[in-house]
Amino acid sequence: VTATDTDEGQNGHVKYSFKKITEKASKIFHLDSETGEITLMRSLDFEGSNAYALEVQARDGGGLSDTAKVS
Repeated sequence: VTATDTDEGQNGHVKYSFKKITEKASKIFHLDSETGEITLMRSLDFEGSNAYALEVQARDGGGLSDTAKVS
């Protein structure tokens, strides 16, 4: 995921985190807090689950935030 902030300095620095994620999904997906890149920590098993829904939050240095749903 990608978020941008036009502020300068620390207020323009965006960090990412999972806002809503199931315990099962938290063992499969990793979110890089600096880049917003979501990667797999293990292979997906479509017999166990054929879909995942994650909610990612982007927060700037000034405390403002927004969220995005990733399916």
